[in-house]
Amino acid sequence: MTEMSSNPGQEGGQPGRIGIGLELDATHLKILEVLRENGRISVAALAERVGISRANAYTRFEALRADGAIKRFTAEIDHVRAGLGITALIFVTVRQQMWRQFRAQLAQMPEVEYCAITTGQHDAMIQVRVTDVAAVHAMVTDRLANIPAVKATETVFILDEVLRRPYVLPSDRGPGRSSRRPPAEPAAARSTGPARSAGPAGSAGSAGAEVPLGMMRFVGAAEGRAQLQQDV
Repeated sequence: MTEMSSNPGQEGGQPGRIGIGLELDATHLKILEVLRENGRISVAALAERVGISRANAYTRFEALRADGAIKRFTAEIDHVRAGLGITALIFVTVRQQMWRQFRAQLAQMPEVEYCAITTGQHDAMIQVRVTDVAAVHAMVTDRLANIPAVKATETVFILDEVLRRPYVLPSDRGPGRSSRRPPAEPAAARSTGPARSAGPAGSAGSAGAEVPLGMMRFVGAAEGRAQLQQDV
């Protein structure tokens, strides 16, 4: 198959390669972009959107499925209309010798939509969708608290889901756009221009001073919430 890598013996670790060796090119990414909008689109319509022949679209689509780049197809629902209007994040601290028990108990909770092992203050983050606040309270105090593997929990209610994408792709950034910061200008080049006064976030330094990488200023959500609502 033309979509398969010419060197399938190499495994993983190479940019642009997925699964068992499918070479993920710009056409594959375009197919995935179209399927993100409509997973039930016909092959003929898919081919027209991507700008390739129907046979090529079908071959590439099947290659993506066979290689595992496309795992499955599913429906996206409106959770509020389905009766699950409350969403909460529960951060869990797990006793380090009892991970197996934690995973087993979590798998038996149908209201858990997502769970991830995290770094930082807590060990795991659980996202739940339930009917009301009382259901979250019961889950935390009656169920999670009674699991010996759970050492502590912290619950955060989601007020509004601002953005949710089915998935993101490398092509979303567009050609020529990089996630890396541009290289810093030499000190001599920076000093030739007029001095700039420090902005609100730079009040701790002298005028024209640059904030070193890693010395970022974090602002509490409440400080910018009113302006955010106005902008929306």
